[in-house]
Amino acid sequence: MAEHYPKTRGGRLVGEMLSRSGLTQAELSRRAGITRSVLNAYLHGSREPGTDALAKLAGAAGFDLSLIERRPPVDPERAGEILVQVLDLAAALPYRPRAEMETPPLARRLAERAA
Repeated sequence: MAEHYPKTRGGRLVGEMLSRSGLTQAELSRRAGITRSVLNAYLHGSREPGTDALAKLAGAAGFDLSLIERRPPVDPERAGEILVQVLDLAAALPYRPRAEMETPPLARRLAERAA
């Protein structure tokens, strides 16, 4: 059911609670002490639930809201080691000078384009 409510983050969260709990909108709203029209507004993204409303809805659905520390997707120390290895490899590559590239001045390029 949560897939039907993709408009806002709060709507997705409330939809997920509704889906996982197996409750109807009417039952969840009754248990949480909010009107069904407000719950529907959360689900469809016309209103964003506050923390109090989310806590009430979660409790009514049989869930608990908690804070979890976010961890970086990559271990910074390991990423640093890999970066050093890549830079060492790049430094070990043979140097081959490139031919000079001639870039026409901007005024000349614009004049050629206009012609």
